[in-house]
Amino acid sequence: MMSQGQGLRLLSYQSRPNVSHPFLLTAHTLQPSRSWNHFSFKTPGMPKPFHLQLPLPLPSHNSHQTQTGTQDDGIPIDDVKVIAKFKTRYNYIRVLQVSRRADHPFAGSRLLLLDSPGNIHSISFLFKSLTNTYFDVFATLPPILPPGAVGILGFGAGSTARLMLELYPDLIIHGWELDPSVVAVGREYFGLEKLEKQYPNRLFISIGNGLKASIRNGFAGILVDLFSKGSLIPELQEPSTWHKLRKSLRKGGRIMVNVGGSCVEAEDEGRNGRMVMEQTLKAMHRVFGDKLFVLNLGNRKDDDSSLALTGELAVPDRDAWKKALPRSLKGYVDMWAPYQG
Repeated sequence: MMSQGQGLRLLSYQSRPNVSHPFLLTAHTLQPSRSWNHFSFKTPGMPKPFHLQLPLPLPSHNSHQTQTGTQDDGIPIDDVKVIAKFKTRYNYIRVLQVSRRADHPFAGSRLLLLDSPGNIHSISFLFKSLTNTYFDVFATLPPILPPGAVGILGFGAGSTARLMLELYPDLIIHGWELDPSVVAVGREYFGLEKLEKQYPNRLFISIGNGLKASIRNGFAGILVDLFSKGSLIPELQEPSTWHKLRKSLRKGGRIMVNVGGSCVEAEDEGRNGRMVMEQTLKAMHRVFGDKLFVLNLGNRKDDDSSLALTGELAVPDRDAWKKALPRSLKGYVDMWAPYQG
């Protein structure tokens, strides 16, 4: 859920995002709609639309990549299948499968929705690890961390963990998820059970409040992806929360946060995505000062989405960071810009 803003742009070989316009999912096809990554799913006999809020696709770093479909193409409704749907104490869970036949960048993906507006909280593909969404940016964090474990607060179905475990052979991950049903869905539909068996000494999942997460000697890094009812949780707009999270880091540790933006649709209309994002960044700035950076994705101001990163980020640090990343992820390093307030 992000967009490009004040930061340095990627190198000249960067191509356009795979999807730079929204699609309206009707009984026949998906067509462009108002929101950058907003889908409205309608079927005959349903008077109200079912919304799908997709994470903004990231720019590609390979100019030779073949783009699936075009920016204005739609997805036939027959290519989207709901394979699980139920409510829990915390979430309205739906798992969707997009057909591999679909002429769309998300073809072949499996999606996890956790709220009524339909914001996507996990995505996976059968034959590739990169998702072309903000989960890939999360996966760039380990090379700039001190030795130690990474915490994922808001684990979802494990999209970030899967990618990071594959990229960094020595990394240990502790994930926290409030809703046990989300973890159960991850195990059944997103290969999480297999991932846990594959990395029994590197992946640990706890059920509970992520803001209470802690490990002995502190985290080397923390990834924060905490949403409820389509909005960043209110605690993230409080400086006291960031003071507490900073104390849970070991020396040199960093925090990377999905702070959402205009593209995030909340169940409560009063929790405007951009407003909540700005409040969250202000709260972080009060704690981290000038050691706060923002990465924006997207092409339009009214459909932005952002991540935040704490810590120093000088030019030499960026150069070393890029050298430690696979080519497909290097370009994101130069997209971080100092928070302007």
